[in-house]
Amino acid sequence: MADISPADYPEYTENISNKSQPPLGFGTRPALIIVDAQKAYWSPDSPLDFSSYENAAAAPAHIKTLVSSARSGKCPVIWSRIQYENASLRDAGLWAKKRKHLDCFLSSDSRGLGDWIEGLGPEGDDVVITKKFASAFFGTTLATQLQMLNVDTLVISGANTSGSIRQTTLDTMQSGFRPIVVAAACADRSRETHFANLFDIRAKMGDVIAVDEACKQLEKGW
Repeated sequence: MADISPADYPEYTENISNKSQPPLGFGTRPALIIVDAQKAYWSPDSPLDFSSYENAAAAPAHIKTLVSSARSGKCPVIWSRIQYENASLRDAGLWAKKRKHLDCFLSSDSRGLGDWIEGLGPEGDDVVITKKFASAFFGTTLATQLQMLNVDTLVISGANTSGSIRQTTLDTMQSGFRPIVVAAACADRSRETHFANLFDIRAKMGDVIAVDEACKQLEKGW
């Protein structure tokens, strides 16, 4: 199955058919990361909800499939989440001034919008990364933990394509790991932001692949 097809975004047919950017491909030691699979993005009562976009609404089911495949292949599974402790969002820095509704991710939020979405969450010895900004690498121990695990490839899923997915992908590549983004397992508010960023990621940062190909590689294990 193709990663992105002309049927997904006809305006980018020329870009889709342009194979001039060589794929990075998988290494031999992949891990799966699920970025910000938190209720704030998939709850109708949340100001950050984007589940009205059908691709975004379908993403959690695809993420569950990836998690199952990673566990089957005994690949490391990593979860990142946004979480703030300061009621005034001082630990969000300038991002709190630029982006609205970060209070959804306060640990004290009574709505539970910072919790993992239903049916998804860490188990056993999964790695959990708590972050303050978009990238799962920035200000965290993710790079160190990947090195300790001897990972060479990071399969990326979660929310949102134009923010945390894009920034995590860039930092994956810049940190010396192979970034593999699973298109249907990533979510954003709209078709435009979702696909524009997937094209950018594939052109400049990493590979963008389909769920079935990602599952096949994860099930192979190490």
